[in-house]
Amino acid sequence: MKKLSTGDKAPDFSGIDQNGKTIKLADFNGKKLVLYFYPKDNTSGCTAEACSLRDGYARFLKQGYEIVGVSIDSVASHQKFTEKYSLPFALIADEDKKIVEDYGVWGEKKFMGKTYMGTVRTTFVIDESGIIENIIEKVDTKNHAGQIIG
Repeated sequence: MKKLSTGDKAPDFSGIDQNGKTIKLADFNGKKLVLYFYPKDNTSGCTAEACSLRDGYARFLKQGYEIVGVSIDSVASHQKFTEKYSLPFALIADEDKKIVEDYGVWGEKKFMGKTYMGTVRTTFVIDESGIIENIIEKVDTKNHAGQIIG
């Protein structure tokens, strides 16, 4: 799997969000997209990240951005997470791991001395033409909105 870089065309994707709606990269032609990958609904870091993006959502919209989150959790898990934290953006359930693999964010992780496979927290900022203009690999979960739009 080739590691994506800024200037690359964003891999096409299609997935089901928390409302059962199909979300595709093509839906965002002509718009800027923040596509963020996170490990798991309702964990402390992922909640902080989602809430940072939620709190900055009006600023994102004002600057022409849309936000989509992706994890390997189920649609039902995303529904609960969205309702609990009033998240205003789509969360794609990538249970077959196709999108995380296409974006190169499914990888080896270490926690408490154990090695396992999981989603590596990464954010891709994609321009109006579908080109990756920024990749954030060192995500500050509490201030993620600020990392993207200052």
